[in-house]
Amino acid sequence: MADPRFFRRSGPFRLQELAEHAGARLLDPAAGEMLIHDVAPLDRAGPEDLTFFDNPAYLGQYRETGAAACVTAEKHAGKAPPGTALLISPAPYGAYARIAQLFYPPPPVMPGRHPSAVVHETALIGEGAWIGPCAVIEAGVRIGAGSSIGAGTVIGENAEVGADCRIAPNCTLSHCIIGDRVTLHPGVRIGQDGFGFHPDPRGHVKVPQLGRVRIGDGCEIGANTTIDRGAGPDTVVGAGTWIDNLVQIGHNAETGQGCILVAQCGLSGSTKLGNFVAIAAQSGVAGHLTVGDGARLAARSGSMHSIPAGETWGGTPAMPLKRYFRMLKTLEKLGEQKVEKG
Repeated sequence: MADPRFFRRSGPFRLQELAEHAGARLLDPAAGEMLIHDVAPLDRAGPEDLTFFDNPAYLGQYRETGAAACVTAEKHAGKAPPGTALLISPAPYGAYARIAQLFYPPPPVMPGRHPSAVVHETALIGEGAWIGPCAVIEAGVRIGAGSSIGAGTVIGENAEVGADCRIAPNCTLSHCIIGDRVTLHPGVRIGQDGFGFHPDPRGHVKVPQLGRVRIGDGCEIGANTTIDRGAGPDTVVGAGTWIDNLVQIGHNAETGQGCILVAQCGLSGSTKLGNFVAIAAQSGVAGHLTVGDGARLAARSGSMHSIPAGETWGGTPAMPLKRYFRMLKTLEKLGEQKVEKG
């Protein structure tokens, strides 16, 4: 079970209730009244817990789990240990995630303002919002109802934060408009100067960065991620986009809806991503390129060309993934031939 010092558990819940919440089907409806007290991994779940099985690599643990109930796909139902109630779902991990959210919901926002917070008299703070210790809210800021601003966070003049947002400690926000239900993890930096200048041997010339950052509803942005404001056009993060830790988004870059940007990846200035694009860890996309809807870039890749919609690319310079693998195989064979010849 999760450490109760850090996580507050709800429940118990009837198994039928959990199935309905997750959009899953109880294989044996007679088990619907069973009470489930917690969620746990396959190898640690006990007689009051629910778990899930999706990855065949864990088949051994699935066959021996002590869980009271398990979410799995229908094709795996016959491999469960006797007595384990099954919730059948085409997406077991997603169903489990919804159930786990019931047991461990986000802590509620306690409305108010810490005495050490500095809030300008012209700032508009929505009903039920919380302003944490040593937070600084500058002139003209708007914060929506039910939002939480963590300790030490600074929100610059005239920035806007929507309703039901969770802004963690030690974030800095400026020149930005943030939608509703946005989560910023610790150390996020939004709206600072974009890296724009004219190279000159007498001294580089700064180009004023006159745009903003716009972040859509339902985004989640990981710790120590940085999003620069635009040079003229705005930098845009589309609704429902999730960004991992330590990601860099350059000025004027745009993402569509539902994109995934994984740790230590970067978007150069004026890059445009379509909807539901995935950029894997430590990958980079050069400036002024377009990545089409649903395209993917493999880990540690460097894209120097636009990527068509729906394609998966990899390597440096990035190319269609099958071509990249063929190239690696060819290089491997050439290396083997050289070794054989001595």
